[in-house]
Amino acid sequence: MHTCLVLQQPFVIDNTNASKRERHKYIEKAKAYKFIVKGYYFHTSIADALARNKNRPGKENIPVAGVITTHKKLEVPVYEEGFDKIYRVAIVNGEFVIEDME
Repeated sequence: MHTCLVLQQPFVIDNTNASKRERHKYIEKAKAYKFIVKGYYFHTSIADALARNKNRPGKENIPVAGVITTHKKLEVPVYEEGFDKIYRVAIVNGEFVIEDME
């Protein structure tokens, strides 16, 4: 991440980052380097998340307790955190549907 910041190279943080506290460290650094910060909130029910997880192979399959724990600490992202744009992502009939969060 540091190299991308210094070189002004766009990058993606591919991590759950369920809480504001977890997201803060990335947003703060990106803003310090004058990046536009976009967030993608994957909106799903716990039942759907567990069903998708069940189909994951090997190490990609998260223990049920881990999925439930992360879901419980989930804080929906808000612009006040420093995002310039936030998108809500849903899975509808197996396809990603992306819309602006207002």
